[in-house]
This record gives sequence, structure tokens and C-alpha cells, in this order.
Amino acid sequence: MAASATAPPTPSSLKRIVAASLIGTTIEWYDFFLYGSAAALVFNKLFFPDSDPLVGTLLSFLTYAVGFAARPLGALVFGHYGDRIGRKKLLVLSLLMMGGATFAIGLMPTHATIGTAAPVLLTVLRLIQGFALGGEWGGAVLLVSEHGDAERRGFWASWPQTGAPAGQLLATGVLSALTALLSDAAFTSWGWRIPFLLSGVLVIVGLWIRLSVDESPVFKEALARAEERKAASAAEAAAEKMPLVAVLRHHWRDVLVAMGARMAENISYYVITAFILVYATTSAGLSKQTALNAVLIASAVHFAVIPAWGALSDRIGRRPVYLIGAVGVGAWMFPFFALIDSASFGNLLLAVTVGLVLHGAMYAPQAAFFSEMFATRMRYSGASIGAQFSSVAAGAPAPLIATALLADYDSSTPIALYVIAAALLTVVAIACAKETRHRDLADVEAEPARTGVPSPRRADEAGSRRSGV
Repeated sequence: MAASATAPPTPSSLKRIVAASLIGTTIEWYDFFLYGSAAALVFNKLFFPDSDPLVGTLLSFLTYAVGFAARPLGALVFGHYGDRIGRKKLLVLSLLMMGGATFAIGLMPTHATIGTAAPVLLTVLRLIQGFALGGEWGGAVLLVSEHGDAERRGFWASWPQTGAPAGQLLATGVLSALTALLSDAAFTSWGWRIPFLLSGVLVIVGLWIRLSVDESPVFKEALARAEERKAASAAEAAAEKMPLVAVLRHHWRDVLVAMGARMAENISYYVITAFILVYATTSAGLSKQTALNAVLIASAVHFAVIPAWGALSDRIGRRPVYLIGAVGVGAWMFPFFALIDSASFGNLLLAVTVGLVLHGAMYAPQAAFFSEMFATRMRYSGASIGAQFSSVAAGAPAPLIATALLADYDSSTPIALYVIAAALLTVVAIACAKETRHRDLADVEAEPARTGVPSPRRADEAGSRRSGV
């Protein structure tokens, strides 16, 4: 078997691989979240100054949502080439693209300097960010998942997931420090550029670490087997060139499950971390600094609990942990807004922290769960498509929809119901999914049933019966 041919990584090499994935995802999410925070705080004034303040915020969130629209395209392109030439090369490219676009935003003239060309340029750079992030996530989690063993895959694969709260923590921390040190006028004039320009330094560090790791051994072996099949069959050669076609042929149900699973996770996260900056400052009357500090502290807790949730998924399964998060987030929404409405920092902190802890129960097992759904030679495409296509309907419009609901109804109730509906959709998706924690990634192959080789789903079920699951 392939598994036996692959020597397990040493603890030190596995930690280096985890570190390479983590620092890359941290930088990518820092760049992505920095834009979201800036959209909520200053972009309405800098790029849409002629609009009503709330309308300006809506327009700045619209440019924020554009980045999500590019993520599926990034998933398709990076997934295709990541499944054909390897995970590592594509991860280096995604880091360069994201860092370059973010650095360019820090140098960009505003509406006061070049007029309507400013928001157009901002939108183009946001598209590049989204395209890069669409390809980053799948490769980063696969690099760890395919190096590790099945027994602790949920734990190790959850570490690249901590890049999201780490990036949020870093972005919010830098913004919080700048708003504390600078006057509102100085921050709006030039201070907002500093965190974008810092991305250039972070990218250099990330590249140095990411270039030091080796390609996934599971992928190497799958590539070697694919070359043998291509030499034996012209039809196989054509199929190997299009991982997307293979994903849609063999794993379309898994793609739909992944998309549904991300609805509550994605929507709740952006409501809790991005929209909250608008709601807390406008409806609850809290200061920008207070809102940023709450998100900052809660993100640190979020970072800490994700590996714990990942480890729990190794013990009781991916589905039960994911369901805890989906049901919990839905149930927390009304208390969440009630606590914020009290205009107390302690209550605001409690609301955001509990929300992110429950979000972590979905986000932590997601990396291993999605990786285990797909065969090796289409895993980058499958995991990326399932994760990123859902972001267009989930994370992209979440702050925009929440802000519009607040403007129309002047109440948090429709926003809470919006998140609860997403949680129900995720519960249905997870209920339709198969448990995957016992799957050996090296054994997962997608072959047509007529060849006599069992499908990944049947092979997994057989393995589960042997394991007593």
C-alpha cells in the first residue's frame, strides 16, 4: 500500500511543516482581515466621501465582498495546478500575490487625490487578494494533513486554521495600537497605511519558512501512480489533466456537503469580527478602540481553542464537534446582541469570545474533515472548491447583509435570524455527511466503479467497519 511506502515524518519535521503552513495562513488572513477592519473604520471616508456615513460603510463593505467573489476562481486555478504539480509551489505563489496586493493598498492614493479611480483601484487589489486566498487555504491544510497520521490529523491540521484568528489578532492589534497612539485625523490621513505596508516584511519571513519544507509525500506517491496510469491509458491521461472534472464526477456530494458546512462557520465569523465594529460603534455607542480591543482579546482565545477542538475531533469525530459549533452559534445569536446592547465592555467581550469559541468548533475540524473527503489527485481542487464557492454566498455578503438589515430595521433581530438560518443549513449538511476520521489519505483513490476498485466512500465505509466504527 502507499501508506506503507511512506515513512512518517519525524516530530521535528512535522512541526516545521505545521509552522510553514501556519505562518503562511497567518499572513494571508492578516492581509485579508486588515482590509475588512479598514473597510469598517476608515475606507468609507477615504474612498466614498460623498456618501452618507452608513451608505459609505455599505459601499466599502461591497469592495470587501468583491474579494470573496474572486476566491472561487482562485480555488479553481490553484486547485487545478496544485493537484497537478504540487502543493508547495502554489502556496509560495499565493503568498506573493496576497502580500503584493496588500502592500500596494498601503501606497494607493485616495478619492481626494485621484477621484473615482481610487475605489476602482481598491477593488482591483481586493480581487487579487481574494484570488490568492482562494488558493491558499486548500494547499496549506493539505500540506499538513498529508504529512501527518490519521490518529492526530484533526489536531495537526487545525493549526493552519489558527492562522485565521492569528491574522485577525495581528491585524486588529496593529490597528488598535495605531488608533490608541494616533489622533483620529492622523490615523485617517496616513496612519491606516502602516499595517498594509507591514505586509511586505511579513511576506519575506513567510517565504523564507515556506520554501524550507518538502512536498507532501502522499501527493508524490499519488503523482507517481498517476504517471503510471497515464503511460498505460490515453483516457487516464486526459482525466489527469482536469482534476476539476474528476471532482465533479466522483465527489460532487462531498462538494455540496462542504459548501453547506461552511455557511454557518463563514457567516457567523464575519458577523462576529467585521460587522461587530459597525454595530458596536453605531447602535451600542461604544468607541472604535473598545470594539477593537474586544475583538483582539477574543481572537486570542479563539487561537487557543482551535487546536483543542481539533484534538477533540480526533477522539469523537469531525461531525459531532462540527455540530456543537453550528448549534451553539445559532443559539448564541440573541444573547450575543443583547450583551452588546448593554454598552458594557465586559459584556461585549463575553459576547464576542463565546461566539468565537463556538465558531472554533466548526473551524477546527474543517481542515481534516474536508481533506478526508477527497482523493489525493483531486484533493486540492475538491477541498478548495467546496470551501471557497460557499464563501461567495456566505462570508462575502455577511457584513453587507448585516449592515443593510441594521439600516432597514434598526434592530439586531433580523441579523440574529440571518445567522440562525445559516446554522440550520449547516446542521442539515453535516447530518448528510459521512464520518471521515478513520480514513487513510494515502489509500483514498477515486476510480470508476467498473474498474473493480472501490470508490472512496465504499473504501472508507469498509475501513470503518474494520475499525469497529
